[in-house]
Amino acid sequence: MLRGMTSGTHTPLDALQLTGRARTHLVELDEPRCVLHAAVVGPFLALRAAAALDGLQLEPASSFRDFERQCHIWNAKYRGERPLLDRMGRALDAASLTPAERVDAILAWSALPGASRHHWGTDLDVYDRAALSEGARPELVPAEYASGGPSARLDMWLAAHAHEYGFYRPYMTDRGGVGFEPWHISYAPVAQRCIAQLDAALLREALGSAPIEGAAEVQVRLEELLLRYVAAVDAPPQAALNA
Repeated sequence: MLRGMTSGTHTPLDALQLTGRARTHLVELDEPRCVLHAAVVGPFLALRAAAALDGLQLEPASSFRDFERQCHIWNAKYRGERPLLDRMGRALDAASLTPAERVDAILAWSALPGASRHHWGTDLDVYDRAALSEGARPELVPAEYASGGPSARLDMWLAAHAHEYGFYRPYMTDRGGVGFEPWHISYAPVAQRCIAQLDAALLREALGSAPIEGAAEVQVRLEELLLRYVAAVDAPPQAALNA
């Protein structure tokens, strides 16, 4: 069963939708359980069905995430209530870091509220459920997608076939911003329009009254952070844009 938006799927997102403060562009799926942009539902289900034909159970670990949820994740990491990792995946002590160091450590693995690709409903974190034991959950770490890892076959399959359904992986190259995330897929035809719309002025407005830890550091560096951690991603292949 699908619940949510059923029309206007190709119109640009407005400011509230783009920054995760509205859900009017989304559809909620029961199977698999996830929330996606209305234009992404069909392509994602087709991608999943194709993977199943090759013995993979492509499952979303995360899909749409709203501004409030992203804010909760951000604040918990800034305060050291959630694990804070360096770019190599090693644990950091939040209390020993400067505000600038905390912001950069968070952004290597988690987006700034208002700037997450998950706000758009175009992006998902996926894994191969068939490769995990009953009741196990993915950790979403690179080793799971490397040779010998439970999602290694999925990694290779996505490299060969994701573009056929309009998807690509924006975090396959470490560009000094977001770390390597082979589990993160994005629906290129819609996501490219979204990233083109997102600018510092819009993001500044979204963050203006939000209870964000490290707000002073974020605001003074906002243009830099937007370029480094939002814009600096791999470009989608033309085949994905044309799917």
